[in-house]
Parts: sequence; C-alpha cells; structure tokens
Amino acid sequence: MTKTGLLAGACALALSAFGGAALAEYPERPVTFIVPWPPGDLEDVLTRMIAEEFQSMYGAPAAVVNRPGGGGIVGALEVAGAAPDGHVIGSFVLGIPTVKTMGPDAQVARDTFEPVGIFLTYPFLIAAAADAPYNSLQELADYSKTNTVRLGHFGYGLEPTLLTVLGVQELGGTFGAEAAFDALDCSTLANGDADVINTTAQLVLPCLNEIKVLATITGERMGITPDAPTLGELEPSLDSTLWNGLFVPKGTPQEVKDKIAAAAQAVVASPEAQEIAATTGALVYWMDQAASAERINLDFDQLTRVRETLGVTE
Repeated sequence: MTKTGLLAGACALALSAFGGAALAEYPERPVTFIVPWPPGDLEDVLTRMIAEEFQSMYGAPAAVVNRPGGGGIVGALEVAGAAPDGHVIGSFVLGIPTVKTMGPDAQVARDTFEPVGIFLTYPFLIAAAADAPYNSLQELADYSKTNTVRLGHFGYGLEPTLLTVLGVQELGGTFGAEAAFDALDCSTLANGDADVINTTAQLVLPCLNEIKVLATITGERMGITPDAPTLGELEPSLDSTLWNGLFVPKGTPQEVKDKIAAAAQAVVASPEAQEIAATTGALVYWMDQAASAERINLDFDQLTRVRETLGVTE
C-alpha cells in the first residue's frame, strides 16, 4: 500500500472512531437517581421502580441513592452539580424547583433544573393523636388560642409546613411550637413528640385507624380518608397539591429526557404502580415536560404569596 493509501486509511479509522464516540447511545454508563429523602416513602418506592424499568429498557445499571438533608437541598445540589447528560437524575418534590429557589440565600436558581415530568401526587395529611382534644382543623385553631399546640414537620420552609401553618392561622389559631423531624410516622404521635404532624399517608398507614386526620393537602379528598376535608375546602386560597417529579440539570439533551420519560411512563401505567395508588390514596400518573413546567410556575406563584403572608424571607 502506498503512503497515500496508508494515510487515507488512518484518517478513515480516526473519523470512524470519532464518529462512534459522537454518536454513542445514551446511557453510556451507570445512571443514578437521587432521592433527597430517607428510603421508604412513595417517591422512593416509585423512583426505584422507574430505575428498574430504565435498566431493563436500556441495559445500563440504574440505582437509587438517598441523599437526605437540608429539606431536600443536599440531594438537589448533587444533581445541580452533575453534567447535563442524563446520568444523574433528581426525583424531587415541588419545593425544590420552587421554595428552594426563593429568598436571598437560595442555593439553586429557578433555571438550575429542567423537568422531565411529574409522576406522583402525595396523599399528604394533617393528623393528631386519637386522644387529641380536637376533631377538626377549626377545633384545633380554637384550642390553640388558650393552649400550646406543637407541630411536627419535615422542615419549616417546606411547602406542606407553610400551608399547614397558614391554614391554622387563617382559621384564627396558631402553633405554639414546631420542630422538624427526619421521619413523621405513628411513633411521632404515640410518643408525644408532637401534637400534630403533617406527613404523607404512607408513613402513617399502619396506624391510620388510630389517629385523627384533620385535613389533607390534596386537590380532592382521599379515598382512604373520605371524611377528612382538603385544606382547600377550608381555605380556598390554599388549595394545593404536593407532587414529585423527575428533573435533570439544565441543558440535558431532549432525546435523553425522552428516554427517561419513557421508562417513567411505563412504570406509572403498570398494575403495580396503580395498586400503590389505590392502597395509599396517592395519584400516580404522568405529566409531560411542558405541562410540568406550567405546573411549577403556578406553584411558584402560589408559594410566593404564602411565604409573603407568613413573612418568610429565607
């Protein structure tokens, strides 16, 4: 072969190698789904199902890593610092792209993340011990005028806490004390650690018949607590839902987001996911990227008003 032929062959080989790298199929390596909460709740369970489906569909290892702390900000920052290539995916509650972007000390900007889609609406509730001297949120508000009522929550600045505090305030009451917990379950009330808790139904299902559900922070009444009114029924301005969705760093290619969405859509349509919805009161569905972005903007505006009313600046 001539020198010219050798050179041409080498160039062709180099171009082939370069082209192969440029056209590499996503995912190219293991994928991590970050859940910024402890394991066990609905977002964790469903995200694990999505990771398993993702691995089955695309052949790349996919795992869920729990990164609790800071009301979700520890896990959020890990996703924010990742390359925008779809190999690190956040499974976030609505507060990450809304509340956590507010205030002068916000650690993430509004455009830090892009939604892939929303897949879960939490069955969030406000509950008290069975022997509590009140049976409704209005009775709690009235009781709190002359007695100290302690609220247990996941973090004061988080949206369910803000909605609960403002809801009681709008009814003429106030919480005399509040504290954040890593977990809010049956033992929190049974041990007397708090008088009232706002938590997901999943965490109190084992004792649901042994506690008082005063209200739910859901768009409509839950099938598992049909007698409990929604917070929006009691105070229309606080009509809200608490959702969880998949997010990636800004700039992630659309084809990557589409592949992640395909795995999530397969899971939410499965009998297993719908059984979870039926037994926990959750809504499990798929809201696409555009609709999710619109939902985030609406929630941002509502939570901005809630924070201003409560005088929250951090």
